[in-house]
Amino acid sequence: MAAAAGCDPIVHYREMAYMGFSEVIRNARKIAANLRTAKNAVEMARPDCVILVDYPSFNLKIAAKAHSLGIPVYYYISPKIWAWKKWRIRDIRRTVKRVFSILPFEPEFYRANGFDSTYVGNPSVEEVDALMAAAEPRDAFLDRYKLRDRPLIALMPGSRRSEIRNNLAVMNLATGQFPQYRAVIICAPGIEDEWYRANGAGNLPLLRPSSAVEVLAHCRGALVTSGTATLETALAGVPQVVTYRANGSKLSYDIMKKLLSVDYVSLPNLIAGKEIVPERLLHTCTPDLVAESLAPLLRDGTPAREAQLAGYAEMRRRLGTSNAAATTATLIIEQLKTQTI
Repeated sequence: MAAAAGCDPIVHYREMAYMGFSEVIRNARKIAANLRTAKNAVEMARPDCVILVDYPSFNLKIAAKAHSLGIPVYYYISPKIWAWKKWRIRDIRRTVKRVFSILPFEPEFYRANGFDSTYVGNPSVEEVDALMAAAEPRDAFLDRYKLRDRPLIALMPGSRRSEIRNNLAVMNLATGQFPQYRAVIICAPGIEDEWYRANGAGNLPLLRPSSAVEVLAHCRGALVTSGTATLETALAGVPQVVTYRANGSKLSYDIMKKLLSVDYVSLPNLIAGKEIVPERLLHTCTPDLVAESLAPLLRDGTPAREAQLAGYAEMRRRLGTSNAAATTATLIIEQLKTQTI
């Protein structure tokens, strides 16, 4: 976005990547200052429209500000209000002109709640397909990283420090039960090697590709912390187990189950409408249970592996092939030109 705009962000997302109630409370002043900065920028610039991307706790406040100024607001990549905090639909109905969804089940949710959402395709489909097509030959990849000795299992413990702290050690211990494979860590941008080493990486290789798909293209399996990475892994055709340790508490798990309005947390399962990837969450995210779920996925011809790959195919069919960003941009520009907004 910065490259396309030709300028740096007014507030970078790195300054807003807080997760969980306690982190938000500790950084409340900084969040409030960033919100004031963003609102002031909207008021001073008076853009033709405001386009929001996810992040509802922050962005819906921006939507309210823009709406009060008579600026049309569009939401690209809907907040996950279908999972929890459904009451936010009231704010969206009041301040947003239209929602452009990248998950195929979202328009039905919005219709049921009296609002219009248009499915525009999912950007990960095109991105992953292009990266897979451009992946370097396997021998060249293995030589470059000196990984020729064993088949690979990718570990993707999240993009936030707290996620890495909670998940990486479990992943390492789980894959340690498969000495015939080599686990490698796909590092997140902006997280230094020392953080991985201090939080369970041991002596595992730390890889920093320009895209995770560059590594996934050559992996036998993966352990992935829930998020967009689960969808990328599925689109790359790599069998996976979703892990999310957090505090590991069964009480937290029970509370989460009551708060969430969905049966699954990972995108492949949500899109397919059924469990196609195992989800090991909180107290069920232990090295032994993760290894138990992973084992049949690593071997050819097992029912678990075949079922997951078939589920990936169904998920891909539901996602379609539309270019999400281009489709959204075209629809917004058409509406602004005709003023039928």
